[in-house]
Amino acid sequence: MNFNTERLTIRPFESNDSLDVFKIYNNDDTCKYLLHDKWVHEDLEGEFNKKLTNCSLSKESMLSLAVENGNRVIGDLSVWYTDMKDTVEIGYSFSNEVSGKGLATEAVSSLVYKLFDEFSVHRIQANLDARNIASQKLCVRIGMRKEAHFIQDFWNKNEWTDSIVYGMLSSDLK
Repeated sequence: MNFNTERLTIRPFESNDSLDVFKIYNNDDTCKYLLHDKWVHEDLEGEFNKKLTNCSLSKESMLSLAVENGNRVIGDLSVWYTDMKDTVEIGYSFSNEVSGKGLATEAVSSLVYKLFDEFSVHRIQANLDARNIASQKLCVRIGMRKEAHFIQDFWNKNEWTDSIVYGMLSSDLK
């Protein structure tokens, strides 16, 4: 899946993207609310190779996409099918350097349109750490609604955390 927005190219990862992606995930602030710790140089090849192999969306495989701006990868989009019929979950991470410029909104919004249009999904959801206010705001900006707030339901990084579920149907598109 390759597509362009006004300012971005969204495409499968390529081998020469590894250092840009490392800059995204080698950041404590970026990884604070993710399921994994920040990347270190020793893990770079193994972690990045997972993104290279996730190049198509199917019931069996996750899709990982690079978000490129100005010949530099500034974000990472992930999509995978859930156990529910025609339902996908999305995840995303972006470089702190592009915060506040609307690039994450542009990328995730365009992904959502593609998923409804080209993959005919019924529902898109995002599950996030309730402390991740920036991610909550992004979900709202692209038209998702907050559907659930679970209290201390997830054990991650040696603590119980709350999680929030956002969801949308194609009829929710603005």
